[in-house]
Amino acid sequence: MSPPKGGGPWKAWEVTRRLPCRKILVSLPVMPREYQYPFELRHLVYFREVARHLHFRRAAEALAVAQPALSRQIAQLEKALGTPLFARSRRKVELTPAGRLLQDRLEPLLRALSNIPAEMRALSEGQVGHIRVAFTGLAMATVLPGILREFNRKHPGVRLELNESPTSAQLDALKAGEIACGFFHPDGPLAGIHTRVLLRERNGVLLPADHPLASRRRLHLKQLASTPFVLFPRQHNPGFYDRVLAAFALAGVSPRIEEEVWPRSNGIGLVRAGLGATFMPPSEARQLPPDLRFCPLSGPAPESTLVVGWPEKPEPSPALSAFLAVAVRD
Repeated sequence: MSPPKGGGPWKAWEVTRRLPCRKILVSLPVMPREYQYPFELRHLVYFREVARHLHFRRAAEALAVAQPALSRQIAQLEKALGTPLFARSRRKVELTPAGRLLQDRLEPLLRALSNIPAEMRALSEGQVGHIRVAFTGLAMATVLPGILREFNRKHPGVRLELNESPTSAQLDALKAGEIACGFFHPDGPLAGIHTRVLLRERNGVLLPADHPLASRRRLHLKQLASTPFVLFPRQHNPGFYDRVLAAFALAGVSPRIEEEVWPRSNGIGLVRAGLGATFMPPSEARQLPPDLRFCPLSGPAPESTLVVGWPEKPEPSPALSAFLAVAVRD
C-alpha cells in the first residue's frame, strides 16, 4: 500500500509498532581460575627484550614497535604484577629484584614455547617419542638386535622400553594397550592385531656337547627317545608346544619332558648343565658356546614362526610407524 496523494487523511506515513521486550541472560563459560592471567604473552616478550637491552629505544627497534607503545606494555605488566620491574633514570635502565626474578623464571618458559613447533614437527615425523616393545627370547637371539641397532641409528630421539615376555602375555598386553608392539609366536590369525612374519624355520635340537649324539650331523627324533627334553610351560605358547608333541607323535616317540622353565635362556642354561635337550631354530644356533651343539632334524620337526604384531586400532603413532618400517623392511 502506498500513501494517498496530497497527504489525504493520513497525517504521516510512518507507523511505529511496539514489540514487547524481554531481557535475555546468556551464561558464558568462565575460564578456570588457574588459567586467568593478568597479562598476555606479548607483555612477557616485551619485558624480556627490554631486560636484554636495558634500553627502551633499542628494545623497541628490535621488536619493531614504537617506543611509547613498548613503555605502555611494560607499565601494564608492572601494574598486573604489582611491582616495578625496571628502575629508570635519565642515564640508564636497570632490573629491579622483581625484574631479575621474572627474567630468571621467564627464560626457560619462553625457550620452551619457541621450541614447540620444532618438537611437534619431530613428533609427527617419528623422530621423538616413547615405544613399549615386548619380545621373546627367540626374537632377541635372532632378528631383534639388528632392528634395534638400525632404528637407534635412524631415530636416536625415540626411547624404546623393552620387556621380555611370552607370547600369551604379549597378546593380552597388546589388546589392553599396554605395549605398542611385540615380537612373538602366533598360533594363527589374530583378531584385531596386524602381524608380519619375520622368521619361519624348522627346529633342530640343542644338545650338551658331551651328549652321545652331539657329534652327529643330523638326527631323527627316534634317536632321541631316551633323551630328556627341556621345554617352556604350555600356556606361554600353546601352538608351539603342541607342534612339539605332534612331531614326537609322527616320529612314533613318547617325549621325555623333564623340565618346563621360562624364560628361554633358563632352558638353554639347563641344556648347558647337561640336564636335557631343547628345540632351537637354525637362526638362533649361529653363535653357541663351546659346551653346546646344534643338530638339524630329519623327519618330523616343530616349526617356529616369529612375527612382529601391533594393534589394528588406533592408528600407530609416528614413532611406532617408524619402528615398524625398520622391523618389517624387506
